[in-house]
Formats: sequence, structure tokens, C-alpha cells
Amino acid sequence: MPIDRRTLIGGAIGLTLATGAKAQDATPYVLGTGTAAWPPREHFKLWPGTPPGAPTPLPKNDFTINGSFKELWLRGVSEPMVGVYRPAKPDGRAVLSIPGGGYGFVSVENEGIDVARALTPHGITVFVLAYRLPGEGWANRADVPLQDAQRAMRLIRANAGKYGVDPAKLGICGFSAGGHLGASLAVGHDDRVYAPVDAADRQSARPSYAGLVYPVVSFSTAGLNSRSAGMLLGDSQDPALLARYETSDRITAGTPPIFLVHAVDDGTVPVAQTLLTIEKCRAANVPVEAHIFEKGGHGFGTLHLPADSPGRLWPDVFARWTAKH
Repeated sequence: MPIDRRTLIGGAIGLTLATGAKAQDATPYVLGTGTAAWPPREHFKLWPGTPPGAPTPLPKNDFTINGSFKELWLRGVSEPMVGVYRPAKPDGRAVLSIPGGGYGFVSVENEGIDVARALTPHGITVFVLAYRLPGEGWANRADVPLQDAQRAMRLIRANAGKYGVDPAKLGICGFSAGGHLGASLAVGHDDRVYAPVDAADRQSARPSYAGLVYPVVSFSTAGLNSRSAGMLLGDSQDPALLARYETSDRITAGTPPIFLVHAVDDGTVPVAQTLLTIEKCRAANVPVEAHIFEKGGHGFGTLHLPADSPGRLWPDVFARWTAKH
């Protein structure tokens, strides 16, 4: 009997997942489609205990099917974690995929699971980040997503041998608000946003390269349709906090190489955000490559463009670009 696109939640549900493995532990699996499951059979939690700044009570998992494409979105992320997707023929490269969602949800299927499907055939091991959302009661709300992103990078590097990846070939690919988080990581990988918890935190959180897809990089110029600033910062007017997350202003010669994807007709995050990033990278002598498409709108991920659209090819181009960096 085929599985429909409705949410199906269970403990050790015993269904065959996308990896072909059985669910054998107590971690709940949420099936969005016959092939999309969260978390996947191989995954790891970011924090050994309760994450930093936890509210009481913790947010409750709210994993639902949403949007015009009927895809899995995460809210109420109380246990941030990383899903692991291994290629058949790994070549040492690795990408931390950071889904978007305006910091109000995590679009884990469109901008995580589907990204793994697109990149693993190229030999890239993909790690998908399910990060905490700033508006769900956590202390120091603006730093919460960056805490999870830094911790994910450090844990991947600390366990590189286990995953068969080269720590020097670990990059990121962030989408929309996840692009803002990716940009925050690229420029703020050394920011002290949490107290070290174990030896893994001695590892670098710096990505070797950063893919940013229709990203928010400047809250001050993002436009009226971008809600990421309010969701991340809340009502804060702290100048230092605002400056920390105005990521385009923090690009320096030490920023890793950047790869950009955007559509001119994006009505949610203006293409000017990508053009600004190009300008800032060129001024700082940071290697930058950009692919700007005539049509595509916002949130197209890897699959939501027509098969004959030039934008449909960006994951292949990104995979080639990572091999050069």
C-alpha cells in the first residue's frame, strides 16, 4: 500500500526508510512522502544534554506537511540534530545543508533531504541541519541558530573519520534564512555564542566554502517581504547584535569562497541581496561565483523548477565548484 503525503509519526515504526534500513530505535520518524523521512536512520544530536538556553517547558515537536508542494516542515525543534546522507562513492567532500523557513520553520525536505539527493551522486556526503528556532522561548534567541550551526560543524570535523570525510573539504549550503545562517557561519564561525561543552568544541567551525541560495545577507536592505530579521532578533535594538547579523558588512579577506544562486523574479528575498554579496566579496578579494536566473521565484530548492529550466542545473554546477575549493 503506497504511503501518501500526510504526516505519519511513530516510534519504532518498522517501515522501510529512504536508506532501505528499518527504524530500530525509539527516535520518532516522520514520513512526508514515501522517500522523505526525518530524521533519517543515521543522524546525531548536537548537544549531550539540554541545549543552551532551554526554556521550561521545552518546545514540542510540530512536524507537518505544508506548502504548495506538500513538504515536511519542522517547528518545535527541542532536540536539534543532523541527518547524515552518504554517497555510494564518497570522495571526501562534505556539505552541511542549512534549510530555510524565515527562522519560523525548517524546510527540511525541500532544502535538506532533496539537497542530499542532488549532491550525493557527486560523491559528496551531505549533513542536513535541523536547528532550533529563535522564537520558541530559548534564551539569547538571536544566537540560537548559530549555536547549532557552529556545533554541527565542529562535531562533523571531530568525527570526520567515522563519516569518511576530509575536514578540509567541509563546506555549507544554506537557503533563504538558512542562507543567512550560512552567511553568519561564514563570517562568524569564531563568534563565542555558547560555552564549550566537550573536546569537539576545540574544532574549527569555519566552512571551507559557502553556498548561499537566495540568501538574506543584509537585514537593512532585505525588503518588506523578508521576515527573517524579526523572527531572529525579536524586538532587540542592540547595535552590537544588529551588527553581528548584518552579515554582508562582515565579509573580509578571511571569509571562505562563496557560491551564490538567485532568481531575478524572487519576490521574497530580492536578488539585490546576492548582488550586494558579490560587491562585498570583490571588495575583500574573496573568491565568489554567482548564478542569477531570469525566473524561479523563491524557495525552488533543487527540484521545484521545470525540468528545462537553466536553474534546475545549479546543484551540478555547485558540485563542480566545490571540487575547486
